[in-house]
Amino acid sequence: MTLVYTILIMLLVVGATRLSAQFLPVPLPLIQVVVGALLALPSLGLHVALDPELFMLLFIPPLLFSDGWRMPKRELWRLRAPILTLAFGLVFITVLAAGAFIHWLVPGLSWPVAFALAAVLSPTDAVAVSGIARGKLPKRLMHILQGEALFNDASGLVTFRFAVAAAMTGVFSLADASLTFLMVAIGGLFTGVALSWLTGQARNWLVEHGWTDPAPYVVFLLLLPFAAYVIAEHLGFSGILSAVAAGLVQSRIDMLPRQSRTRLLNHSIWSMLEFTFNGLVFLLLGLQLPDIIAAVLKPSEHVYKTLGWLIGEVTLIFLALILLRYLVMNLYWRISPHHEAMPGNDFQRTAIIASIAGVRGAVTLAGVLSLPIVLANGQPFPQRDVLIFIAAGVILLSLLAASIGLPLLLRGLSVGTNEAADRERREIRRNTAEAALRALEAESIDDEDPARAGLKAEIKTQLMAEFREQLDIYQDTEEVQARARTSLFIETQLRLLAIRAQRRELYRMRLSGVIDDEIVAEVLSDLDFSEATLMRSLPASAAG
Repeated sequence: MTLVYTILIMLLVVGATRLSAQFLPVPLPLIQVVVGALLALPSLGLHVALDPELFMLLFIPPLLFSDGWRMPKRELWRLRAPILTLAFGLVFITVLAAGAFIHWLVPGLSWPVAFALAAVLSPTDAVAVSGIARGKLPKRLMHILQGEALFNDASGLVTFRFAVAAAMTGVFSLADASLTFLMVAIGGLFTGVALSWLTGQARNWLVEHGWTDPAPYVVFLLLLPFAAYVIAEHLGFSGILSAVAAGLVQSRIDMLPRQSRTRLLNHSIWSMLEFTFNGLVFLLLGLQLPDIIAAVLKPSEHVYKTLGWLIGEVTLIFLALILLRYLVMNLYWRISPHHEAMPGNDFQRTAIIASIAGVRGAVTLAGVLSLPIVLANGQPFPQRDVLIFIAAGVILLSLLAASIGLPLLLRGLSVGTNEAADRERREIRRNTAEAALRALEAESIDDEDPARAGLKAEIKTQLMAEFREQLDIYQDTEEVQARARTSLFIETQLRLLAIRAQRRELYRMRLSGVIDDEIVAEVLSDLDFSEATLMRSLPASAAG
């Protein structure tokens, strides 16, 4: 029962911290870390013992799968040059340069262990950056950071695995490691693509045979990232890249026809899971902090005498990571012929913003906590507590630097109106409305029953009028658009008025015992969905 209570308390805290973040000018991850550390104090005594392998399996696959699923694929392709430069080039430069710096800075740390720490510090967290920037980052720069975070999670953690294996066995060959890296990467990508494709095919087969209930498919989709990870690892491939690939392919399958109910349910569940898993990771960081600090400050550890020296090491490593990131970004954007994500031509400002936006987060923490406790020979893993302390400190410093630095650097920066996206959005709406009108016009109203034919013609006319009204909204003439928007606003308000009256009557009938609870739930769900759809078309001021 203790484990159940601990899980329930942690879930409650994750939800409560999300609510408190609405009133505190502090990033949510920092709040969760602080609350976790407070809960771990002896007076409260909340303690969670972590199994490294279980921690990696539980948190990494769903987080990477979700990142791959949500990444805009067109922007991923258009910005592939800077994304790949940062996701792979910067990671390997970080592993080599930062690894050498860590080996020099931290006495007694072997080369493989230093490279392992540098590798696990390479992945960035675009979700945390998005929460800090709150929409003020240029959209193209945000897309670059998202794509970088997606792939450097994989490249950093795969490199981390190789470094840990070298530390465990004491054997390392660059040529063999390069070939093995290529094989496990391709194998992992293929495994994830194949499993995701097979899941989509199974779903299509079920739909074609009349199995339209989305619940079983959603359950299978929840298991997909774990299956992709476990199967790839069992085959000797990269489970990390397998989870990423499964998410990338699933986003394509998710767009197939006849998936509306499944898509709605999937998005709701995965939004909740992504929020919960990210929150739990940062909460666990806070819960582990007191034990980590106590472990590295043991009197027997002759190198680390004071907490100040430890914080100094963390600060120097963090600054080295920022400097490396700045140099690579500044160099790339100066020689790039496209200047992606440039707000104007301010190279220096953009490079600094992108450097500070390289926040470390959930993947770094999940990776470092997965470090083995003992080596292959049964000896304790060298300075494991120190490595976890440094990684945790870098995460905290990166969050603090971004929380303070990004609002200052983004002050006065014009994000732009994103006219290209607005034009594209209008074109999509206009083309889909025209397609609906063409389909309705082509639909014959011939019917043997005159009453049915008349009713069909009346409904067809009504529907065509609605789509013509939608078409007017997305025309290029400002006067036509203004009139159409006013008409839509009035119609939406009246529809909302009617829906809310329906809901009140439903409540009255329920209280009087006239109708069954199951029927109430069914009708209420339809009304809620209709209201949510209408609310999206209202301006923010009116929606409130």
